[in-house]
Amino acid sequence: MPRNLRTSILPLALSVACALPWTSVTRADVSQAAPIQNAHTQSGAALAEHPKVAAALTLLDLWIEEQRAHRGIPGLSIGIVQGQELLWAKGYGVADLDTGAPAAPDTLYRIGSVTKLFTSTAILQLRDRGLLRLDDPVARHLPWFAIQNPFEDVPEITIRHLLTHTSGLPREGAFPYWTTHDFPTREELIAALPGQTAIFAPGERYKYSNLGMTLLGEVVAAVSGTTWAEFVESQIFAPLGMDHSRAAPDAATLERLATAYLRQRGGQREESLYYETRAVAPAAQIVSSVVDLARFAALQLAEAPADAPVLRPATVREMHRPHWVRDDWSGGRGLGFAVSRRGGTTYVAHGGWVGGHRTHFLLVPDEDLAVIVITNADDASPTFFGRRAYDAVAPALAAATAVPAQPKVADPSWDRYLGTYTDPWGWEARAMVLDGQLVLYEHSYPPDDDPDGSVTPLEPAGEHTFRMGDGETVVFELDDDGRVQRLRKRYEYLTPVRDPEP
Repeated sequence: MPRNLRTSILPLALSVACALPWTSVTRADVSQAAPIQNAHTQSGAALAEHPKVAAALTLLDLWIEEQRAHRGIPGLSIGIVQGQELLWAKGYGVADLDTGAPAAPDTLYRIGSVTKLFTSTAILQLRDRGLLRLDDPVARHLPWFAIQNPFEDVPEITIRHLLTHTSGLPREGAFPYWTTHDFPTREELIAALPGQTAIFAPGERYKYSNLGMTLLGEVVAAVSGTTWAEFVESQIFAPLGMDHSRAAPDAATLERLATAYLRQRGGQREESLYYETRAVAPAAQIVSSVVDLARFAALQLAEAPADAPVLRPATVREMHRPHWVRDDWSGGRGLGFAVSRRGGTTYVAHGGWVGGHRTHFLLVPDEDLAVIVITNADDASPTFFGRRAYDAVAPALAAATAVPAQPKVADPSWDRYLGTYTDPWGWEARAMVLDGQLVLYEHSYPPDDDPDGSVTPLEPAGEHTFRMGDGETVVFELDDDGRVQRLRKRYEYLTPVRDPEP
């Protein structure tokens, strides 16, 4: 149960590493689980022992502990997921300053707003089961939903608006619960809602809203016929083998929580007492660990249905795609996730902060990689550690998993296709071989500023048929003598330009 408020002095650093055999996330019957298979040809253990990866992890390990001690952070747990395996995880410092209990990968923390990812996942599960649509008005499933609307001629607030934080709703319900830590009951929040006013028109602007995510939790309950917490635990945690995670933490779970601490003042820290979030639970309530969240990360990186017992891979990819984009195109919102671009890389992430516990859940789907960091101090920045961990390890993993390039050899039968083709209006394309690849170089006027900009690689897709990068086809039509008479690109035709006969 929650501990009494007390003051402590930060002790000397204490770190603990964890060996990580963990079981399958692929079966609903977790007692029958088998080892997870990595999406790569090498196992997680082999990757961790690769010289480049081992060196990166060694330096990262030293750096994290140095930074943790320097910043006075009591405890920190981190995990790195590659494909379907927990590649590496470790705890640093302590879960409790008084007892010195070490922080570990399986230490339990409150994950704050990372809870929203599970509420969003529940909504997508119900959508995939045909029980709701993302563009359904919220009022279709919550007849009591009402809020003052100062805008004219605007659409109704939909489930998609709530998922992308573009509903225009206020950030919170009409209660000072983040000040008092006295959260409203469901009945109190519903009763107060008609007295609140929308801030923006639906769909026009991004505005983060705990109230919106709370309403999604109500939609889950209304559509499923069970409570939000029961649905998340039975339909997400159980199938993924997240055995120690709870959406409605019981007394035994609370006893195992890492002690939460307020920000450091004068070299000392006071505990942050545990508080229930009641009606706002779908936005902030879940208790979990790095090891359990790694199972959820593996779901996000799954490429095949066998590795995705909770959501289809196509649905996961839908959640990762931007559904609302910032004006400067630097990032936006997926379905539940934040999406951003940095240095040409797309990051899919969410942070969480509640009662002295802070979490960063980072995915780089294009690299089959995830980083999870959780801390037990209000003034810690798990995002800082997560980003630096990715920067340190990602290049080493890329080098370790890279397949040595094999020189491409052109198919000799392609020779019949080579040459220049033109349409009746004088536009030309040249079929040629570059680095063993058949390509079309399409002349443009004026010429493209980038030499590669006019090149379209052609991938074999059948007899005399090739597929372009946009999925459409190029077909070389031959006469009875095996000579190309026409090049058909999509629905356009070009004919060969031949030298005049002697």
